[in-house]
Amino acid sequence: MDTLFKALADQNRRKILEILKKRDMTVNEIRKYFRFSGATLSHHLDILKRANLVIAQREGQFIHYSLNTSVFEEVLKTFINIFGR
Repeated sequence: MDTLFKALADQNRRKILEILKKRDMTVNEIRKYFRFSGATLSHHLDILKRANLVIAQREGQFIHYSLNTSVFEEVLKTFINIFGR
């Protein structure tokens, strides 16, 4: 859970997740929404991957990133168990 919360603590990573809610995208497509370097974007995507918040799938020479919705379901269940009922 600590890795997950660390990943979500950064505003840029939350913005990446918001962008990926629309559709799966490549790094170049995601990069259009930011002013920082490709290396910085790759760093953010790596943190999101390690937290299992995004999935990277290679298709030819491109890597497509998508949300891992199962992690969000697990987090929601955890919060319901802690704070619910």
